[in-house]
Amino acid sequence: MAASFQSKPDLVRTTEHGLWCEAGGFYIDPWKPVDRAIVTHAHADHTRPGSLRYLSSERGADLVRQRTSLAVHGPVCVESIPYGERRQIGDVTVSLHPAGHVLGSAQVRIEHRGEVWVVAGDYKVDPDPTCEPFEAVACDVFITESTFGLPVFDWPSPESVAGEIMAWWQANAEAGRTSLLCAYALGKSQRVLAGLLPHMGEAPGPIAVHGALHNLLPPYRAQGIELPETRYASPEVAKEIKGRGLVVAPPSGNGTPWMRKFGDVSTGFASGWMALRGPRRRRNFDHGFVVSDHADWKGLLSAIEATGASRVLVTHGYIDTLVRYLSEERGLQAERLDSEFEGEEGSSADVGATTAEGAE
Repeated sequence: MAASFQSKPDLVRTTEHGLWCEAGGFYIDPWKPVDRAIVTHAHADHTRPGSLRYLSSERGADLVRQRTSLAVHGPVCVESIPYGERRQIGDVTVSLHPAGHVLGSAQVRIEHRGEVWVVAGDYKVDPDPTCEPFEAVACDVFITESTFGLPVFDWPSPESVAGEIMAWWQANAEAGRTSLLCAYALGKSQRVLAGLLPHMGEAPGPIAVHGALHNLLPPYRAQGIELPETRYASPEVAKEIKGRGLVVAPPSGNGTPWMRKFGDVSTGFASGWMALRGPRRRRNFDHGFVVSDHADWKGLLSAIEATGASRVLVTHGYIDTLVRYLSEERGLQAERLDSEFEGEEGSSADVGATTAEGAE
C-alpha cells in the first residue's frame, strides 16, 4: 500500500504508559494504568490490571476479565467486539482481527485519514485448534513482535511434537514414573492438551492439571474448544495417578514441594526455547518439547510480507536482527520500537552462546 510517512505524525507512538494512539484517545496493551485500553490478548505483559476501561475481542473477553479482576482501583469495565467489526473511536476507525496466538488474541487495525496501521501484539501463523488462525491484514504500517526473530527458530509440526510427548509419557509410565509437563498456563497448556486429544486412546493414564491451569480451562471449553478430560491435581488425585499419569503445570511448579505428592517424576518443558540446548540445560528439565505460541523466523517473515506494509516497527525480541534483515534484504522501512512487552518467557540470552552471529 502506498503512503507518505514524512508528512504526518505517527498514528501510534510509545509513551511512558504504553503504545498511544492520540487520534483515538486510547492505549494498546498499556504497561501502566490508563483511562482506555485496547488489549490484544490476556497474557500478563499485554493485559495489566488497573485501567478503567478495556476493549478486547469477543472471544477473549472472559480471559481479559479474569486478568483485570486483579485490579484494586475500583470497578473495571471490559467491553468486547467481534472480529472484523469496525468501530469509531475518537477520530479513528478500529477493528480487531485474529492473531493466532492464544484464545481471543487480536491484532488491532487502526485507520485514520486513509492511512492504516496494524498492531499485531503476539502472533503465530501455524495451525492451532485452540484459537482462531492468524489473519493477514493489509496495512501501511505493521507493528510486529520478534520474540523468536532468528533463523535458528524453525518449529516442528504440532503432530510430531504430540507424538514425542506421548512416547515420553508412555516410557515414563513403563518405568513407574509420573510425567510432569510444564507449559505456560494460558495458551501453551491448552494447545498441548488439544494436541494430545487424538492420542488419548493409547494414553497410559489420566491427565491432571495444576490449579493455575485448572482455573483457565473453563473459558476454553465454553468456547467449544475440544480438550481431553482433565482432573484437578489434588493430593487424592496425585495418589491415584502416581507412576502412570501426566500432570500439566506452569514452569513455576517445577522443583517445588508441590511436586512431591507425585512420587518419582520425569520433567518436561514445552517452549520455543527448547529448540536450543542452552535453555533446556539451564532449566534442569529431563526433556524439552518445541512448542511455541509465537511465530518462528519464517512465520514472522511471511506474516510481514502478507500485510503489504512498506514500514515495519519491531518490538520485543530479536529486534535489531529483524530490523536489519527487513531493511537490507526486503527493502522495507524497518525501525526499532521499544516496549515493555516480554514475549515468551525464556532464555533469549542463551542464543548468543548457542548460535554464531553468522547463523542469525
